[in-house]
Amino acid sequence: MVVDPEHVAVNGRNRPQRSHRSPRSHREVADELRSRIRSGELQPGQRMPTQAKLADEFGVERGAVRQALRILQSEHLLSNVSKGSPATVAQHIDQAPPGPGTAPQPTMVALAPRIAAAFAAPHVEIDALCLTAVSLTLAMGEPLRLIHEGRMKPAKVDVRVLLPSREIDLAFPVPVTGRSEDDLLHERWLSQRNAQGQVLRHNLLALRATHGIDVRVLFRALPFTPPVKLYLLNGAEALFAYYTLTRRGEEIDHEYLEMYDAEGTQSMLFPFEQGAGLRDTTFVEQSNLWFNALWETISSELELTS
Repeated sequence: MVVDPEHVAVNGRNRPQRSHRSPRSHREVADELRSRIRSGELQPGQRMPTQAKLADEFGVERGAVRQALRILQSEHLLSNVSKGSPATVAQHIDQAPPGPGTAPQPTMVALAPRIAAAFAAPHVEIDALCLTAVSLTLAMGEPLRLIHEGRMKPAKVDVRVLLPSREIDLAFPVPVTGRSEDDLLHERWLSQRNAQGQVLRHNLLALRATHGIDVRVLFRALPFTPPVKLYLLNGAEALFAYYTLTRRGEEIDHEYLEMYDAEGTQSMLFPFEQGAGLRDTTFVEQSNLWFNALWETISSELELTS
């Protein structure tokens, strides 16, 4: 059974427990629906669920759903977007997975098809450095689906993830006015880090029992806030993105906060492939060396429990 990463909540140790689940933005709804279309979960010509059903699924108002649908219509992924009837997936969509040599794309668009392609190898090796594991956890949904459908079956899967330590003062997300003893943003980030990591580990380790795949999932903690995110696939590909900070406001636990934060799912992934020229090959090799050095030197044990 695959656990939905959006329905898990884990709170950090030595902090008061609160519920921080807040509605998704229309951009996040658009990202998820775009991923379903690109992965083939939603087929060309297929009618979308009603706006009411989508609003209920994502926990947002219908207006946010309409905004998301209009974004996808502007990208020529949907047609017939209106208030009256469900939209339709466009008939002609390029289903080729974005990969090395293509233009950079948002993480939620580019990552899932590249992860799925990596799972075609007999021995899958994925290393990730990120602020939380939310993008990686969501991207794993596609290869997990293909495995459960019997369309692929690697013999071995090794996943290593570097995440910020719970003990550090994060550079972001952080309140514009400065930190306080009761840092709601740090508590929410820690909850998300733990929850997404647990879901990722659970979903992958379940492949042992369901499909007899040799799986190993390891986490370690970084003593700093990573300003970039990096995904290394089978030692042959590197996907790199910047965390670009913005100032925005949000209500958290009934308190409105102005913060400096980065939307990781929107970060543009730059693809590099070993063998695609000297620059790409060198970048992939150096990225693997850099990740291994962090893993083996200054990183420490990471606990995902509350």
